[in-house]
Amino acid sequence: MSNFAKPENALKRAEELINVGQKQDALQSLHDLITSKRYRAWQKPLERIMFKYVELCVDLRKGRFAKDGLIQYRIICQQVNVSSLEEVIKHFMHLSTEKAEQARTQAQALEEALDVDDLEADKRPEDLMLSYVSGEKGKDRSDREVVTPWFKFLWETYRTVLEILRNNSKLEALYAMTAHRAFQFCKQYKRTTEFRRLCEIIRNHLANLNKYRDQRDRPDLSAPESLQLYLDTRFEQLKIATELELWQEAFRSVEDIHGLMCMVKKTPKASLMVVYYAKLTEIFWISASHLNHAYAWLKLFTLQKSFNKNLSQKDLQLIASSVVLAALSVAPYDQTRAASHLEFENEKERNLRMANLIGFNLEPKLDRGDVLSRSSLLSELVSKGVLSCATQEVKDLYHLLEHEFLPLNLAVKMQPLLSKISKVGGKLSSASSVPEVQLSQYVPALEKLGTLRLLQQVSQVYQTLKIECLSSMIPFYDFSVVEKIYVDAVKHNFIAMKVDHMKGVMLFGNLGLESDGLRDHLTNLAESLNEGRAMMYPPLKGASKLGEILPTLADTVDKEHKRLLARKSIIEKRKEEQERQLLEMEREEESRRLKLQKITEEAEQKRLASEYEQRKNQRILKEIEERELEEAQALLQEARSRKKGKKPLLEGEKVTKQSLMELALSEQLRERQEMEKKLLKLARTMDYLERAKREESAPLIEAAYQQRLVEERVLHERNQQLEVELSQQRHEGDLKEKNRLARMLENKMSFQERVLHRRQSEYDRRTAEREEQISQMIQARKHEREAKRKKIFYVRSEEERLRKLHEEEEARKHEEAERKRKEEAERRAKLDEIAEKQRQRERELEEKERLRKEALLGRPAELPRPAEPRPVEPAVAAPAAAAAAPAPGKYVPRFRRGGAEPPAQTPPDLDRRASRPDDRPPPSSDRWRSDERRPPTFGGSKSSWSSSRVPSRGSER
Repeated sequence: MSNFAKPENALKRAEELINVGQKQDALQSLHDLITSKRYRAWQKPLERIMFKYVELCVDLRKGRFAKDGLIQYRIICQQVNVSSLEEVIKHFMHLSTEKAEQARTQAQALEEALDVDDLEADKRPEDLMLSYVSGEKGKDRSDREVVTPWFKFLWETYRTVLEILRNNSKLEALYAMTAHRAFQFCKQYKRTTEFRRLCEIIRNHLANLNKYRDQRDRPDLSAPESLQLYLDTRFEQLKIATELELWQEAFRSVEDIHGLMCMVKKTPKASLMVVYYAKLTEIFWISASHLNHAYAWLKLFTLQKSFNKNLSQKDLQLIASSVVLAALSVAPYDQTRAASHLEFENEKERNLRMANLIGFNLEPKLDRGDVLSRSSLLSELVSKGVLSCATQEVKDLYHLLEHEFLPLNLAVKMQPLLSKISKVGGKLSSASSVPEVQLSQYVPALEKLGTLRLLQQVSQVYQTLKIECLSSMIPFYDFSVVEKIYVDAVKHNFIAMKVDHMKGVMLFGNLGLESDGLRDHLTNLAESLNEGRAMMYPPLKGASKLGEILPTLADTVDKEHKRLLARKSIIEKRKEEQERQLLEMEREEESRRLKLQKITEEAEQKRLASEYEQRKNQRILKEIEERELEEAQALLQEARSRKKGKKPLLEGEKVTKQSLMELALSEQLRERQEMEKKLLKLARTMDYLERAKREESAPLIEAAYQQRLVEERVLHERNQQLEVELSQQRHEGDLKEKNRLARMLENKMSFQERVLHRRQSEYDRRTAEREEQISQMIQARKHEREAKRKKIFYVRSEEERLRKLHEEEEARKHEEAERKRKEEAERRAKLDEIAEKQRQRERELEEKERLRKEALLGRPAELPRPAEPRPVEPAVAAPAAAAAAPAPGKYVPRFRRGGAEPPAQTPPDLDRRASRPDDRPPPSSDRWRSDERRPPTFGGSKSSWSSSRVPSRGSER
């Protein structure tokens, strides 16, 4: 950071850097100077430095640097020269706005510039490619590249200035001006999102202002100038919100205005209140809250009539008509029916809130929500003379909808009035703050109200009505729309009706008693007769008196109105002076009271601490005694009231709680027994009376029954005679009709023959055509079946051929596998035979070795004897021998072989043979196991197998 002896040196250094194109370095040097603790006292050169600083910030679009510099400069000049800060901020906003306007003008110039080489070509290839790649138009790209960054910087400028000035009582006017310019920026460029953020920022500033009341330079809202600035800002916010059609934000602005007024306990000027209620009418109409809309119009009418001296009669008539039509547009039933207690409480709280906003009550009343209703509003319109100020068409419509009973032609009479009303409207010349009034916006709601009134009146007259008849009675709606309207009305218990679409009728019920309807009809009839009598015989004397009074009445009212206004202004001035004096007196009194309170507090605390314990003990004892005394007195009073005619209890007599309870219980038991006796006696009396009544009424009922039989018999005979006469007359008429028609019998027969002949020929022709068509269809279907059979036969034969080829292939493969298996079996048989011969030679060698050893040891030599077979029967031996001696080359299973198990060890010769390069496997245990699993296809002789399986004696030893 560079250190400068004087601020002017830093300014010169910054200008040198700007001249060589190093604006960023110049900005940084000025920023270091402003944020340095060395220059905390305000000097005139610092103002010039700040002007240059904000210019660099705007050129480079450095909003963060601008905010830091302005905050530091506010700290420097807050207590010395606040006007310097105001000038710097104004210069900053002016530069930002100017740059944004230049960027916008430059973007428009780029869009309108003619920058093409070929005038016959619509677009250049580069432009087409860029438009297809980016998906934007030329104006969108120019706005995004040129205009949007400057608009962002301008919006950041407004936010920075509002943040800096939010708690400065000396720059309240600049704060309000900045807020107004920010509102105009949002309005001009349709920035709805930024407008919402701006409203939230201003709302948070006011909340923080009320939250932190101990700040040094905090604005005082009780001052009239400060209050007026804040009110003007809120009303401007309300206007811009309605123009941008941000209705939720507009409603929140209304709540802000109401909260501000409740905070300071003062009512704003009449001109601001007119704007307030005018905007409320728009908000409530958009939100379909017709009742609140009508009340807002009534408040607006009252303000205009009371305070606007330039209001013409035409404008007053138009406003009054709007008030009456808004009141009539309210549904005649309550549309908000809560499903639970919680929802009902929420709805009640919401209605109270709306009533406070409309009535602008500074102290909310609990019963205000009940006052806001359609009936009270209409009665208020009549009592305040609003209806008399409206146009004649509106008056006629009001009387037609609210007082007339015309169930058949109500809608027909409404239609010409609605067509006239829809053409009335326009801008008010003498009320600039009131928006343009168009009565045509109320026509749909009035048509719906007319439909509801017609359905209500028809339900009082008819029980059933055809749908076609009802549709003809309501010309401005289809029946589907009427059905939706009456469903909503039935849902809210306004009328009782049903629709039978199968029969095409509407069924009406009755919500109240029949006597109420008759009473209303008689009242309406009396009123109509009274009006007719007044038209036939007008009161002449009363008219003359009224004519004498009317000329002076207007002057009297005008003088009285002026006198009341003057008196009101005097009262207001006196109130303000009195409030100021009271505030001063209260402040002095408060200071004296605080001093006295500090002196007496200590002594009071000591005294209270000592007395507290005494009072506590006394209170406990007193409560116990009072409770026992109350219980005894209650029992005593109860006993005295029940002991009628008995000896009363003496006051001086000693009465205990237990004795009183016993006495009361005995009295209760006695009274219960007496009551039971009375009821039994009364039941017997009623039984006797009922029996006597029935005995007396029996002969009277029988006589009435006989008289009724006689009357009905006479009536039946009369009806029978009448029916006979009618039958004779009908018979004579039928005979005359028959004689009259007998002349046309021949013509009828000839016509019948011609018709039958023509129909028979037509029938024969169509029958022949039908048979021909059927025969053609049969031939076609026959050819189709033949082709289908041939196709099926071909497919089946082809499948059979393929199947045979597959079977032959399988048989060939099976034969090949069988041949290979037989060859393998023969090879294994040869190997087994060679192995058996080898074992035989080994046994012979072992036998010779054994004989040689015995000869050396001196034992007699015993010749080996072959094993003799067991003797068998001749009959059994032949089959057994046949079975035991298999054919040569045939396999013998193991379980059919004789002898013992094969030796466990394999001779070494065979091991050597197994190691030869040929494919013969060694005779091992695995081969024996494989032989067990192998099917009996081949085998050797029985003697060789038995000799191989029977071990010798030497081997056993």
